[in-house]
Amino acid sequence: MILEKDPDCPGSLGIAISEAIEDTVTSKDTKYSLGSVLNHVLLHQSIVGLETKKQLTQIGETPDIMIGCCGGGSNFAGFVFPFIFDKMNKKKKIRFIGTEPTACPTLTKGPYRYDFGDTAQTTPLIKMFTLGHNFVPPGIHAGGLCYHGMAPLISFLQNEKFLEAKSFHQNAVFEAAVTFARTEGRVPAPETSHAVRAVIDEAIKCKQEGTQKTIVFNYSGHGFFDLSAYDRYFAKGLEDYEYPKEKIEAALKELPNIGQ
Repeated sequence: MILEKDPDCPGSLGIAISEAIEDTVTSKDTKYSLGSVLNHVLLHQSIVGLETKKQLTQIGETPDIMIGCCGGGSNFAGFVFPFIFDKMNKKKKIRFIGTEPTACPTLTKGPYRYDFGDTAQTTPLIKMFTLGHNFVPPGIHAGGLCYHGMAPLISFLQNEKFLEAKSFHQNAVFEAAVTFARTEGRVPAPETSHAVRAVIDEAIKCKQEGTQKTIVFNYSGHGFFDLSAYDRYFAKGLEDYEYPKEKIEAALKELPNIGQ
């Protein structure tokens, strides 16, 4: 149906979820488990943050800034949630920065509303920052970050000002990724490179201010399957997309008008 309306539609994670649910409910031997946005997945992923906390204890360090990329939220939440407890209860001054594409600015430009988790509106309503369930991302190379909504727990913490959110254009992201690869010998995925961009920016800021801070980020994935994207970057073939304000306003009109 979507392709009938737009034969060139690049698709979206919201559409993919709808199709997965459709296949599940029409097949007797199929079950479906959502893997990122729901809160129980975030809590399951917190094993990453717990391990990070133990590693920092072993070297006698405490973080001043923690950075991760944000798509649906499980990667970022799993990394920082154990430390958010410390900030809430032990009054530790830690900054938590979630990074996302400027082309998909869920946390930085989306409203905090009830919305569906998929395009066909088959999921339960979720209170979250959202660009609207009909959001279709432009063709950038960080597909895993191009989900229209954000996990409820992250959305709540962002709304309560426990977190910071920053968005970046993909050329700036790949510039940071290349710097990281040349200095560290690891090729980061485009999604992970959003966190790398923020780390470099924060490190430069510390240098300019003459301050010392411990910056910890989550290296969430390698970029060996994204080398064509790096090739396009080196060929200066990447475009930077700014998600238009009018599209956000249009999406708002299609959101359920409840709980506002």
